[in-house]
Amino acid sequence: MAYPRELLADHEQLILDLHPHWMYMAKHVAALVGSIVLGIVAIVALQDNAVGTIVRVVAIVLILSSLVWFVARLAKWVTTQLVLTTDRLIYRSGVFAKSGLEFPLERINTVFFNQSILERLLGAGDLRIESASEFGTQVFSEIKKPAAIQNQIYKQMETNETRRFTNMAQGAGLAPAGAAAPAPAPASIPEQIAQLSQLRDQGVITEADFQAKKADLLNRM
Repeated sequence: MAYPRELLADHEQLILDLHPHWMYMAKHVAALVGSIVLGIVAIVALQDNAVGTIVRVVAIVLILSSLVWFVARLAKWVTTQLVLTTDRLIYRSGVFAKSGLEFPLERINTVFFNQSILERLLGAGDLRIESASEFGTQVFSEIKKPAAIQNQIYKQMETNETRRFTNMAQGAGLAPAGAAAPAPAPASIPEQIAQLSQLRDQGVITEADFQAKKADLLNRM
């Protein structure tokens, strides 16, 4: 489920729209596969008697329970998003009851990431955001490529700060409204496509995400 475009401001651009790493589903997939294997063994190996019937019923209940647990987790994975725009960092979750956090980039102080050895091998980790907002410090677990996301957040923070400074200077009459900005202008569409290509190569977004966002950008030309 993509982040709704209508929730973006007119000048705001979507940089990243990510779901949790597949590790978010690992235990649930393992439980479902294990219960199915156990059910197959119970059906094939056990004799057709009272004990065998009871074990088969238990195996079926276990499979159904694991399936419900898996589907619930999958629904939560689909509706959990970490979104980075040119103005904000947004975290949304919830299947029926929605909850979310929103950090203006100018209020973010520091971004940390943490990876265990296994998480580093699998390209997952935790992201910790320290901000001056009412949320204070927030930790987001099982994030894809946290180091690359940290780097992208800092890039957008720098660009956002430069844009705000330029707007303030123009508003105060310190720079002519038509004068060239002292910092890079917002990235052009070809530059944004190049940035998306880099994120795809780093594994932050998938090929399907890249193609969808590329098509969206090309439609704006």
